[in-house]
Amino acid sequence: MQSLWQQGWYRYARRLASPNFGPRPDGALIDLIVIHSISLPPGAYGTGQVQKLFSNELDWDTHPYFQSIRGLQVSSHFFITRDGQLWQFVSCDQRAWHAGESSYRGRSNCNDDSIGIELEGLDGGLFEAAQYETLASICAALLRHYPVQHLAGHQHIAGGRKLDPGAGFDWPQLQASLGLSAKCFPAGD
Repeated sequence: MQSLWQQGWYRYARRLASPNFGPRPDGALIDLIVIHSISLPPGAYGTGQVQKLFSNELDWDTHPYFQSIRGLQVSSHFFITRDGQLWQFVSCDQRAWHAGESSYRGRSNCNDDSIGIELEGLDGGLFEAAQYETLASICAALLRHYPVQHLAGHQHIAGGRKLDPGAGFDWPQLQASLGLSAKCFPAGD
């Protein structure tokens, strides 16, 4: 039987390797999953522009909004489209560039010890049932393979700077689907 994981790559994700990653620091414990939301341009779905951003292939001149992010080099480990399709850009054994300036559970620089999952959507908007199904599936696989103890939103690790995934994200649904204790999630969500 083929393993679900091959050097940090998940077997059931569509793979599009990003150049935007680096090694995790020595001794980093991968114990946090960070949930984000993104759409490019904002509010447009299914454009393929997120995949282009994470692979440094975005044509900055195709939309006026892209001028505000020109030159940005970012990545996430995973991206889940509105129809539940799962993409992977960085091996989970490596450090993706998704969190930015951040702090959570007494540690700063959350990129060092987290796995980033982007949901196609808007900050504060609602997400699709297919996205929750895929999210629960990849989170369960991550929980089995890595010592994950915490799940949080970008808003929780970069408070005041980031608002995603926002009020439209159903934390209780994710908690119930994973069967995890409330202590694994941010307080108040």
